[in-house]
Amino acid sequence: MKKLNRLLLLVALNISGFSFAQQDAWVYLTDKENVAASIANPISILSQEAIDRKAVHGVTIDARDVPVNEAYITQLKNATGITVWAKSKWFNAVHVRGTEADINALSSLTFVNSITFADKTLNAKTVSQEPTVNKFLVENSSQTTFNYGNANNQIEMFNGHELHLLDYTGEGITVAVIDAGFPNVNTMSGFQRLRDAGNLLGGYDFFDRTDDVYANTSSSHGTLVLSDMAGFVQDQFVGTAPDASYYLFRTENAPNENPIEESLWVEAAERADSLGVDVINTSLGYKTYDNPNYSHSSQDINGDTAYITKGANIAFEKGMLLINSAGNSGGSGLNAPADAAGVLSIGAVQADGTYASFSSQGSAIQPTQKPDVVAQGAASAVINQNDVVTVSNGTSFSSPILAGGIVCLWQALPNLDNGEIMQLVRESASQYTTPDYFLGYGIPDLSMALSEGLSIEEFEPSTITLNIYPNPAQTEVSVEIPSVYESAEVRLYNILGKQVLETTVTNTKSKINIAALAGGIYLLKVDANDLSKTIKLIIN
Repeated sequence: MKKLNRLLLLVALNISGFSFAQQDAWVYLTDKENVAASIANPISILSQEAIDRKAVHGVTIDARDVPVNEAYITQLKNATGITVWAKSKWFNAVHVRGTEADINALSSLTFVNSITFADKTLNAKTVSQEPTVNKFLVENSSQTTFNYGNANNQIEMFNGHELHLLDYTGEGITVAVIDAGFPNVNTMSGFQRLRDAGNLLGGYDFFDRTDDVYANTSSSHGTLVLSDMAGFVQDQFVGTAPDASYYLFRTENAPNENPIEESLWVEAAERADSLGVDVINTSLGYKTYDNPNYSHSSQDINGDTAYITKGANIAFEKGMLLINSAGNSGGSGLNAPADAAGVLSIGAVQADGTYASFSSQGSAIQPTQKPDVVAQGAASAVINQNDVVTVSNGTSFSSPILAGGIVCLWQALPNLDNGEIMQLVRESASQYTTPDYFLGYGIPDLSMALSEGLSIEEFEPSTITLNIYPNPAQTEVSVEIPSVYESAEVRLYNILGKQVLETTVTNTKSKINIAALAGGIYLLKVDANDLSKTIKLIIN
């Protein structure tokens, strides 16, 4: 009997041991398939009823609505000792069961981002890795989960990586970088991927009047600036718009300072316009010249005096989006053309988001809020002319770092114009309601800007005539309703969805006073019986 009892005990222990040898865990995946295409065509991933419900409640269709990649699930099912029990598109995760060792072995799969055991005592052993395969190395791949390396903080600060995850990496947007020298861009491995993709479109040296924009080595400033948008070093560095196309224009003759550089900049901007460039990034600024008689006074940095500033405003009117470093003069103020209303001027913050003391401050002299917004400019990761990932300081780098993110935003919102994109960026920023001369509107959140941009409903003409003018407006807007309606209710919402105005218009009273409202993008909704229209209204 004692022998039998011992055998039963051993069997029970074995059964118990086998039972607890099987563990449950959630395997989180790196990416999804065809995210951008699915969001653009939501009926392919959602029922019409679901789409309608989201529209009624203002719920944005996003990457969470895209199904889990079935090819990944198949590979998990085929893994040794693994059973797949469930999946979640919201979390992009799969619930699996297996031994601790077999589950941990899944971390070797390139599409596995992390593993969390249901048994929390095992999570100290959980393996989480950066994916080793990424979009930049696989042609026609939708994989956009990157190892940003040293550049991680500077893109995550404004949620630019969230746009990359949605496959918005700058493709289809053309950028002109107007700067000082670009030595070694044509040979460095840090730009090899850019060249191989055919996205380095060429350029021009306006100072030396040569097509060889790489020849002048008096400054490598442009090389560093370009790296923050277009550079790529496997597992060490990823620029903020790696799939955009680039023209490189040299207009700065470092280290000298002469007003000719303002004129060359305007010439380059004109060339950019003629080439169909969408975005110009400039990490240059002008105020003090070698000949002090040429220098601009602080009162001249008023948004409409410096030659380069006036040129920048024209470039904006031509439809290009201009992004410029605010300058590195701290309390001495901005340089031109960062003072231009048509320029999105970028100040600098530390890695923790606090003001960097060298970043040029705005003042009441500028007609619009300056700087507009900020990004990391202190200890910014760059690739230098020697093909080495290093760090550097200056608004020279906060500008291209954020510019690349905005390039991706515009790729995602191609129907918006330059002014609308700029305003979306401002309104997404951390201190939009309380701007100051140090951080401007603050640190943008491009993920928020994308969500808000997608929610803007364009006006669709119909057989019913509804005249709303002027648009953009300043102090008042007229809403003229068709004569078949006696009156209509008008509601105005800001870009965050908050109602800021409600009134009634009639056939004889169509003007609405908007003088008290801040400049920005608004949604104007008109309702009258069977008439319901929503249009985008811009208030300057």
